[in-house]
Amino acid sequence: MNKPREADLYPPIKTFLQAQGYVVKGEVGAADIVARRGDEEPLIIELKLGFTLTLFHQAVQRLSVSDLVYIAVPDKPGKAFAKALRDNVTLARRVGLGVMTVRLRDGHVVVQADPGPYAARDNKKKQQKLLKAFERMRGDPNAGGATRHGLVTGYRQDALRCARFLAVHGPSKGSNVRDWAEVPQATQIMRDDHYGWFKKVSTGIYELTAKGQRGLSDYGDIET
Repeated sequence: MNKPREADLYPPIKTFLQAQGYVVKGEVGAADIVARRGDEEPLIIELKLGFTLTLFHQAVQRLSVSDLVYIAVPDKPGKAFAKALRDNVTLARRVGLGVMTVRLRDGHVVVQADPGPYAARDNKKKQQKLLKAFERMRGDPNAGGATRHGLVTGYRQDALRCARFLAVHGPSKGSNVRDWAEVPQATQIMRDDHYGWFKKVSTGIYELTAKGQRGLSDYGDIET
């Protein structure tokens, strides 16, 4: 099978637009495709074999000519393309572009999004989750990017506080770690033991493992 070309996108898109009453021409000025229908403003489409920054740059430039600007790419099977499509449709909507996909094996064209002003969804749940993570994090442990051990979350900071308490006081009740180390979720953190740092020695009592000791050494520079 021959390697796809950008030109392979043109015939199915032309047929698709002609069926809607457009007169379609390729390579008009700097635009890949221009279509007209009566006295409506021109519809412009930029073609690429995949989503690229260059494609978006070209399409955004065409917005100075018309509000009806689409980007078009070949449709592909698989989860990777499906995710890329979702992400790039979101980006296209943010800058007022439409998106088309073309299934090259049979010329099937799908309009994934139409051009228009972007209206972000007000997602209070995601906002609250972000703010909760912000408030939980003590100090700024990731200043300047990832630390030498990777990004530090508020959860890891809490686990470090529990580990440091156990390193000093030995096996302790979860409620004591919670109150004295000031970690409200101390018992759950030690019980879930995501990092392998804690071991339950009896009902409600936990101690630090050898891996936990190494964790304290590895993250000794992290503010908690």
